[in-house]
Amino acid sequence: MKKMFLIAGVTNYLIVAFLNAFTDLGHKIIIQNSVFKVYDGTTQIILTAIVNALILLPFILAFSPAGFLADRFPKNSIMKHSALLAVAITLLITLCYYQGWFEAAFSMTFLLALQSAIYGPAKYGYIKELTGDENLSAGNAALQAVTTAAILLGIIFYTVLFEELLQDKFNSKEDILQTIAPLGWLLVLGSVVEYILASKLPNTMKQKSTKRFVFSRYIKGFYFKKNITMLKRKKEVFEAIIALSLFWSISQVVLAIFGEYVKSEIGVTNTIFVQGVMALSVVGIIVGSIMAANFSTYYINSGFSALSAIGIFILLLLIPITTSSTFLGAEFILFGLFSGFLIVPLNSKIQKLSPNVHLGTILAGNNFIQTLFMFTFLMLTTLFAYFGTNAKVLFFIMAFVAFYLAYMLFKRYLVMSFWALCEIFFRTRYKFRYFGLENIPHDGAVLLLGNHISWIDWFVLQLPIERRIGYLIDKDIYSKKLLKPIFKLGSLIPISNRASKDSFIETSKRLKNGKIVAIFPEGEISKSSDVAKFYRGYQLIQRDEAVIVPFYIDGIFGSLFARHKEGEKRCFFKKREITVCFGEPILEEISADKLREKVIYLKRN
Repeated sequence: MKKMFLIAGVTNYLIVAFLNAFTDLGHKIIIQNSVFKVYDGTTQIILTAIVNALILLPFILAFSPAGFLADRFPKNSIMKHSALLAVAITLLITLCYYQGWFEAAFSMTFLLALQSAIYGPAKYGYIKELTGDENLSAGNAALQAVTTAAILLGIIFYTVLFEELLQDKFNSKEDILQTIAPLGWLLVLGSVVEYILASKLPNTMKQKSTKRFVFSRYIKGFYFKKNITMLKRKKEVFEAIIALSLFWSISQVVLAIFGEYVKSEIGVTNTIFVQGVMALSVVGIIVGSIMAANFSTYYINSGFSALSAIGIFILLLLIPITTSSTFLGAEFILFGLFSGFLIVPLNSKIQKLSPNVHLGTILAGNNFIQTLFMFTFLMLTTLFAYFGTNAKVLFFIMAFVAFYLAYMLFKRYLVMSFWALCEIFFRTRYKFRYFGLENIPHDGAVLLLGNHISWIDWFVLQLPIERRIGYLIDKDIYSKKLLKPIFKLGSLIPISNRASKDSFIETSKRLKNGKIVAIFPEGEISKSSDVAKFYRGYQLIQRDEAVIVPFYIDGIFGSLFARHKEGEKRCFFKKREITVCFGEPILEEISADKLREKVIYLKRN
């Protein structure tokens, strides 16, 4: 995070993103609160769903144009002109407030959302151009945190001012708008400041585009078909888009039905309470986004998205049976926390795996599919409400959708989810520091050789490396019934003193296929912190073009997961610092003694 903020333009960009979300949210809250004050039950759910639909519809209609603009022109220019458009729209909204034109103000939600639809692909594409791949998770986390902070503050700010100005002195929805009309000038002010700051953003477009947009092709659906095909080229990108679409659809429905739930089940009619509880989820998103970035220090840790989907599923079962305001607040904080862990890795994956030349189109397609899902879910919510389905039942339906989302993500990221669980556990006990990671090739065959100091060396080595490492493991341990399916899933290679030939053949095969394999030449966990004798079994492996990367693990001897000196007390509560040093790649053959010397050298240096 700190490294990212040193990049010129990042702070300015995040303020622009904050103001855009804060202003958009302000008008939506004013309209939603007006609906909440005037209508009840089914009508309230339907009108709230329609408000959300008006926000979503422009993202469907502007799919192709928004993607084209983000790829054709500098993204900072798109953001600047979108902010200028927002100034004009907020002026019209303010006029509607003062005139008491409720239907017109209601409809203006569509125009403000259209501005956001054009702005969106440029905003997310700008992260990759501004921060680069190495800071992509941090950039997405910062953007998510800032945007959700804007939503939280916007909900609190505009709801409190709404209640203070209104004070329940109204006879109609027109009265409400005229009473709170001064809030419109705050929307205008936010748009003006956003425009000024957006005008100062640096141009990060490295190569000019010559794309042309033909309106007739847009009308005939040519661009739509082409762009949808582009989205499906990389299966992982498309699956991440679908997963995000399901998540945002669940969130939209929860926001649409929660007001009716607390009104009918708990008897609360104060908008500050309703919006405040939902706003707590934003606090969770901010914390979850920052934590997701910290857990993605070395690469995008997609396993957390699957784990978070399970958490969301459980919470959606709990919320509709909770009547305590305290517990509801805690559940919404957790809902937001899991949301942050889900959103940041998936958004980062989409941006990283998408080619720069088509990034704007893919991000616009991401918005399009997400919006299509959300729009469909809201229409279904409206339909269910029309036929008398209450909020409780709708919560349970969303829980079922969340269960499917979890299944989908586990299917894709099952192995990564296991490593994510391990990271959560071990980070509570250890702090990890790595040196020489640049010595490990990003592709091609690698044989990692080093000391064996603990029972968790397999995790210590894997933590900073995105590529999955294959380990040799004692055959007796590998054959245990309960553990064998897990070891198979982790692609471990069983070995024994009596039958090592097959293990070395399998290792050679993996190296030939460009994999990365780790071996501990000491043959067993060290009985002291010294590097024991290295055995030469690794020399029997055919490694062809595979490079050897020596490593030394330090700081874990004497801990809970390692041996310790006799008579020495273990400290179970002290957080240890583990240091791992990777040496320079070795291409030539190397004896066991010389390899040991290199590992010892890493220890000393």
